[in-house]
This record gives sequence, structure tokens and C-alpha cells, in this order.
Amino acid sequence: MNLPEPMLDCILRLLSPMELVIMSEVCTCLRDRCRSDPLWEVHIKKKWGGVIGDVAFKEWQWHITTTKEKQINHSDKQINQKGSLGSFSGTWPVLHLRSYLEDCSYLNSSLSNSFMMTLYFSLENGKFWFPAQVYRGGLVRDALVRYDSKTDNFQARQQNGGWQAVGNNIQWEILRAPPVDTPPCVRYISDCLEDLKPGDHIEIQWKSRREISYESTKYLNDAGWWYAVVGHMESCNENQNFCCCRYSDTLILEFKQYCEGSSMRRVKLVRNGEQYEEASGCYGGIRKLQSEEEIQRWEKLLPLYHQTPVYIPSP
Repeated sequence: MNLPEPMLDCILRLLSPMELVIMSEVCTCLRDRCRSDPLWEVHIKKKWGGVIGDVAFKEWQWHITTTKEKQINHSDKQINQKGSLGSFSGTWPVLHLRSYLEDCSYLNSSLSNSFMMTLYFSLENGKFWFPAQVYRGGLVRDALVRYDSKTDNFQARQQNGGWQAVGNNIQWEILRAPPVDTPPCVRYISDCLEDLKPGDHIEIQWKSRREISYESTKYLNDAGWWYAVVGHMESCNENQNFCCCRYSDTLILEFKQYCEGSSMRRVKLVRNGEQYEEASGCYGGIRKLQSEEEIQRWEKLLPLYHQTPVYIPSP
């Protein structure tokens, strides 16, 4: 303990999560240092950074705050006998579960003040179901997931209408943090429509019918975020330097995961920010992909052959 503080901090940063826990049991001073958020934030980003984002952190903050309030007020109104706790959004009858903590009874006053450390182990032991997105061919779906340390994979369930299973053994490679904080049932408000031009890579909300939500659970391929590339209008000569497609009120989207001749291979939409209805479905908000990493991930995960997905009922 006589080491200079910078040197001690440097040593602690080299420890693994379990080594930090062991070190925290030495004395009160080390306990506080080893539970500090900056140390655990590094471990969170290293292991979980690709699958949890701002939405998950906000949800975890909600759980911590609610647990503290319960401890202060000695109220059991929002916590059942098993100590579980869920976060809901929306209004009845369309309620959407955004996260779920299976057991919050272990969050005593000491642990609830260790925000990052408690989050790390709640993720590690699978107690915290958090919002994420799962890639499925040419689309990505919102889901509620938790980690399974035995298989080093994830379990996923739909957020809409309860706990409908999507699948087990969801691999890290097909999971990502939600890039926007828009609830899955709500149409995303686009901020890129005026700037879209041929060659831009985008994701667009899609559902097969107006009456269902953007996170419908009836069919696995009934709704979600679809990957597409902005294309040229038929009247445009792509080889000319004065292409005016970016200034047109018509927006051409090419879904290259579909074969030529498919009704969903090439879609014309009106660039007005409203909900779009076509014979091939109902389209919503558009999100422009800004990073090469996102684009390369889509290109890697898209099927190697063109086919129209078959609608398969959820288990």
C-alpha cells in the first residue's frame, strides 16, 4: 500500500476480473479501488463492447436506481418474491420489455454502488437480459438476450408480447448492440433522407403488413431492419458525372440479398420521411451506415446465394 498511486493503478489495470475480486477482499482501501468503475469499464468494453450499447447501460441504470429506491423505501411493489425486475416501455396493450434482471436481491447497498463491476457479473452469470439485435440473413431483429457461460453463446427472446423464444446458442458474430435508442415497435425518425445518394449503404425498417409492429413475433422474417444499397433510377446513366439521383424525390433501394426478378430486389420509395407502403411490404425509418465495419459485417453475413427467405413460424 506504500506504492505510489499511479503505480498501484497500473498494477490493478493488469488484473483479470476474478483477480480484481480477490484483491478487493484484502482491505477496505483496496476494495474501493478494485470496485471502481474505470477499472471495470475496461473489462466491460473488452468482452461486451460489441453486444451492449447505450440502451443496455440506460436499462442497467434503471435497474440500479429502482433497486436503491426499493431499499430506501422498503417497498416491494415492483419486485416479486424472487427478486426479479423488468423494464417496460409503451402503453397498454402494447407493452414492450426492454430488459429484465432475473435476481436483483443480491444488489445490496455496497454492490449497487459498484455500477460497472455489478453489471459485468450480471452479464457473465446470465442474470441480466438486455436489449440487443440478432442478424438473420438480410435483416436484423431486436431481441432480449442473455449470456450462457456454459456454451459461450447467447439465448434470445422476442421483446413483444412476452417471452417468445427466438433461439439458443446465438453466436457472438450474429449479435450486436442496437445502434439507435428507438423502441423496436416504433418507427425510427430518419435524419439522412436528404443526403442519401447512389452507393450509400443503409438499414431500413420493414414489416410485411401495416397492422403489425416493426418487431412482429408471428413470423421470424415478418419484420425487422433490412440491409440495402441506394441505387440509380432507371432513367439515369450511371457512367455520367452529372447523376441527379440524389436530388430526386424518388429513392431507389436495392436489396441484393434477393434474386433478380424478386418483387423485393429493387424498391422505389418517396423521399419524404413518411411511412412507405409497397406491394412488397411496409417500410419505415432509414438509417445510413457510417462505418466500413458495419458494411463489411453485412457483406460477410449475407447469404452467398440469392434467395427469397421463407417465412418460418417462431418456435
